[in-house]
Amino acid sequence: MELVYPPVIAFAKTMFRALDLRIEVDGAEHIPREGGAVLASNHVSYLDFIFCGLAAQPTKRLVRFMAKKQVFDHRVSGPLMRGMRHIPVDRDAGAASFRQATDALKGGEVVGVFPEATISESFTVKEMKSGAVRLARTAKVPLIPMVVWGPHRLWTKGHKKELTKRHVPVLIKVGEAIEMPKGTSPDALTALLRERLTGLLDAVQKAYPDKPAGPDDRWWLPAHLGGTAPLPEAAAV
Repeated sequence: MELVYPPVIAFAKTMFRALDLRIEVDGAEHIPREGGAVLASNHVSYLDFIFCGLAAQPTKRLVRFMAKKQVFDHRVSGPLMRGMRHIPVDRDAGAASFRQATDALKGGEVVGVFPEATISESFTVKEMKSGAVRLARTAKVPLIPMVVWGPHRLWTKGHKKELTKRHVPVLIKVGEAIEMPKGTSPDALTALLRERLTGLLDAVQKAYPDKPAGPDDRWWLPAHLGGTAPLPEAAAV
């Protein structure tokens, strides 16, 4: 019985309507209607998990996201995260988190992972951890790439929070599951995942309907699209 997740989704959708956020989901059919799957997303904002979860709504799936333990320790977000059966990640006890996620996948759950681990301040796909690949391979479930673009304009690292900003387009794009042939190393598969995510992100960035309002509003675009976000090398430092 899901007592917490459905009301949270209903509340989020109500807020999205109130703010008239223009949310588009493409490729939701790639998320299986049953059975486990790893949903691996890029990471541009503190709100990504909310929007990434929307991608699974057409298939009536609830995504259990892996998130840092501190979020579960917070007096407000903690009870909600536990109630929605998300998975805490303790960097000092990573094996336990991996086991919990693997058990969820084998139990038929969709597990959401942000392989970049932290928000990309360059708004490009940065170097990634191999955890998503290892989870999918260990649990023998599909590895599905997806990207989200737009929530960083509401709340992201190093910029003012604007949770009441209206009419912001949010594009969510889900790709086909990545083939994982036997004998291919986790590092090689992680490189392939990064390549797929980069391609999906390029597509939604080019399709994004909004443009910066002026020179001071170019911060939310990556440098290669004429924005003032730091180059990947500078952001990494």
